[in-house]
Amino acid sequence: MVSVARGGRYLARMFARKSVAQIQGEHEHSGLKRTLGAINLLTLGIGCIIGAGIFVLTGRAAAQFAGPGIMISFVITGFLCAFVALCYAELASALPVSGSAYSYTYASMGEVAAWIMGLLLLLEYGLAASTVAVSWSGYFVSLMQDMHIVIPPALTAAPGVLVRDHANVVIAHGIMNLPAILIVAAVTTLLVIGVSESATANNIIVAIKLTVVVAFIAIGSRYVHPALWSPLIPAQIPAPPPGTPMDMFHQIGRALWDVMTANNSSRYGLGGVIHGAAVIFFAYLGFEAVSTAGAESRNPGRDMPIGILGALVICTALYIATSAVLVGIVPYASLDNAAPIAVAVNQIGLPWFAFLVKIGAIAGLSSVMLVLLYGQTRIFYTMSKDGLLPSSLALVHKRFKTPWINTIIVGLAACFAAGFMGLDVLGDLTNVGSLAAFTLVCVTVIYLRVSSPGLARPFRTPFFPFTPILGAIMCIVLLMSLMAVTVTRNFFLIYLAIGMVIYFAFGLWHSKLGKGVTITGHEATPMELPHAE
Repeated sequence: MVSVARGGRYLARMFARKSVAQIQGEHEHSGLKRTLGAINLLTLGIGCIIGAGIFVLTGRAAAQFAGPGIMISFVITGFLCAFVALCYAELASALPVSGSAYSYTYASMGEVAAWIMGLLLLLEYGLAASTVAVSWSGYFVSLMQDMHIVIPPALTAAPGVLVRDHANVVIAHGIMNLPAILIVAAVTTLLVIGVSESATANNIIVAIKLTVVVAFIAIGSRYVHPALWSPLIPAQIPAPPPGTPMDMFHQIGRALWDVMTANNSSRYGLGGVIHGAAVIFFAYLGFEAVSTAGAESRNPGRDMPIGILGALVICTALYIATSAVLVGIVPYASLDNAAPIAVAVNQIGLPWFAFLVKIGAIAGLSSVMLVLLYGQTRIFYTMSKDGLLPSSLALVHKRFKTPWINTIIVGLAACFAAGFMGLDVLGDLTNVGSLAAFTLVCVTVIYLRVSSPGLARPFRTPFFPFTPILGAIMCIVLLMSLMAVTVTRNFFLIYLAIGMVIYFAFGLWHSKLGKGVTITGHEATPMELPHAE
């Protein structure tokens, strides 16, 4: 009987929840400087969203799936991302903490769910930064070649990755991606110096990046051939079997089935447009990074929704305009390239501008890494303050006022992933973590509306409960498409298993909530359990 009672006690601790009041109280006692305003948060979001999406993924999605219909794909994806963004905006205004979705989950589903969310966010932020670093390396190597500086090909790719030249001929086998390692190290150093300095650098970089993107739209629009937009949605390849009804509902259903079963046969047609929307969905993964800065926002109730929704709206408009110019200059079938915008500029005979585009891409991807690594360090900071990770990860530097040990450890891990893991594996795992985290966020909005109806919400998700429900369903559909790939599924499940072992070995025994202690060192209110409302 004693062992049963003890087991029940530990089970209760696993599902213990923080009260909303406790989370808000922790925000008031944060040791981080509150220096970020609405403009900082807006540029933080734009800096993270605009990166691999515009500079890499747009060409691939157009060439392989949507054709000129990529413009419609961006409209669809922006609309779908708005569901999740509205959920994030409500939670970020009501619970302005540095832990982002981790803290939201702690308040609704309990400690073990919050730990799983922390694992998912490590994939979303930590591996995403490594993924972007690999893309950054590609543009950097290309720029160096334009300047007649050759980096040994074997030092520009992860082990086992084949390095090819412009003629698609294999010229080397990767040993490590040295440029990717060096850029992650540089960004990590900047983050150690301090968030104010990092935010200022990010604002400058975002200004450069936006200037390049807007210039491409303005200059490139003069060279657009409208004939390349026709047909807007190319015929489906392979063609549908005879007798198959081709009404819109059938095509949408077919496309959704292809996404859920990882069937990539939907090339062109309405199904291709929807599949293209699924591909470029991952180009929007930056808007929620704004929510990780809640503890350092001066007025989170007003500024967080502005940062999240404003970044999403601005970037969606830029994506649509950029893709319209892109497919209007270069035939869509020729855009399956790691640097599609540079291809377009070369097509119109402006090599000087192609050089500037690469500079802009390098700056843009640098700002993405800055935001992603920033977000990951703040999540670990919060988990450490909760006792789920070692306390050293929450130590704030006396001079810089940043979690410096935490930042260095995250940077080293990101350096290793960027230097020794391939782009495909990094991208898939990042997407899995992001979509699973988004699903939990949408569910959290629903839960808190029911469990804490009196909670002050400076921003409320409109059209509740339809907005979070549709957001969760959309994320689950796309998540299923990724989990249908055996390698990704196995890697993800092993990763979760290792993470749970760490929780049971450390987090469960050191949890401050389980011990009844808050981060300020005072006695906490009685441990809140799922049924104790």
